[in-house]
Amino acid sequence: MLTPRQELILGKVVAHFGETGMPVGSKTLSADPDLGFGPSTIRSELAQLEDQGLLNHPHTSAGRVPTDAGHRYFVDHLLPTSAEPTAGSPIRLELVQRELDEAMRVTSETLSAVTDLLAVVTAPPVSTATIRHVEVLLLQPQVVMVVVITSSGEVAKRVITFPGPVDAGLASWAKEYLNERLIGIGLGARMLRARIDDPGLGTSERAFLAALRPAFDGLGAEESSVAGVYVSGAARLLSASRATEVAHLDALVDELERRATLLQLLRQALTSSDVTVRIGAENPLPALRSLAVVAAGYGPPQRKLGSVSVIGPVRMDYPQAIRAVRDVAFQLSRYVEELYEAP
Repeated sequence: MLTPRQELILGKVVAHFGETGMPVGSKTLSADPDLGFGPSTIRSELAQLEDQGLLNHPHTSAGRVPTDAGHRYFVDHLLPTSAEPTAGSPIRLELVQRELDEAMRVTSETLSAVTDLLAVVTAPPVSTATIRHVEVLLLQPQVVMVVVITSSGEVAKRVITFPGPVDAGLASWAKEYLNERLIGIGLGARMLRARIDDPGLGTSERAFLAALRPAFDGLGAEESSVAGVYVSGAARLLSASRATEVAHLDALVDELERRATLLQLLRQALTSSDVTVRIGAENPLPALRSLAVVAAGYGPPQRKLGSVSVIGPVRMDYPQAIRAVRDVAFQLSRYVEELYEAP
């Protein structure tokens, strides 16, 4: 642990470096009104911080820059640790009545705009969705459309043509029956087909339901082990002003295109109760070892369904990034909690 004076000086170095990207010297620090120490005292403390591996001394400058370890100490010890969303957050996600796909896109775009960093949002896997409502509509005397609405806001439609006219009363009965039997059942649940059929039903009812069954057979079939990924702000990360800071830029672009390995990293946020920060070499992916990742999981209290994160230079504004990710995760949690638990 550092002394209070060393922590104050380290915090100032991180702040100055984050703003300018330039090494910070004792002359700059001695002019800071918050530091009441002389240049010689500051130089001595900077040297001790360098000896502890928290600062680095570039050969071309008399100033210091924070190392990955210095940024880690700053994040772990010099920032507020509250997991609660901040009051008066500037981020307002307008997600009400949006389908899941659009909500994820809006979230990533908003987070990127607020932080000026690359934002990555992972959507809940299909297996977490359930059937919310079923409609059986008689379009023409011989044509029936089955509409399935899921808890994630997705809509699946299937048109079925019968050899003869369909009794309107039978179609109305099928709607009530299917809603009674299927609401709340997961899309990938094995019991889905079994709940459609009932040996106690009459011959005509069972035959009609058998004809409608293909509308449910494909639900969740396109699910993969990788959830949807929504990325916004790549242009910000690739901007000319930051390109010199991102040593593995080409590799990062490749990871964004593949996305699967990136998801493995972001899944770590699902096991944490608050924001996870990975700085430089702490990232297992080579493409991220010159960057920092700030991520948090979101979802109902009992389970995390996905993650929100920002990726940027190691010298990013950590207080702002952590605050933004925490606030967005909180708002997204409220959104999906209402979405997935609505009757």
